[in-house]
Amino acid sequence: MTNQVAHPMVKFQRKLSSLVSSKAIKPSDPLWKLALLYGDDWAFWKKELLDFGFTMQDPVSEVLLVEAWDEE
Repeated sequence: MTNQVAHPMVKFQRKLSSLVSSKAIKPSDPLWKLALLYGDDWAFWKKELLDFGFTMQDPVSEVLLVEAWDEE
């Protein structure tokens, strides 16, 4: 039996969804605003987002639309 580990971006995406649901952030907020929430962890998440082709001006909603986080 093998357990499949979720990609870190899946967890990040779930957290963003939760933040939107709780109205802590808006789907239209730019990704750079997340730096205010993630503090010391932001450097890691920013690099991940950039590696997947996002810019810091993209809205949070763009991350929420991703269906699969496949790395090539």
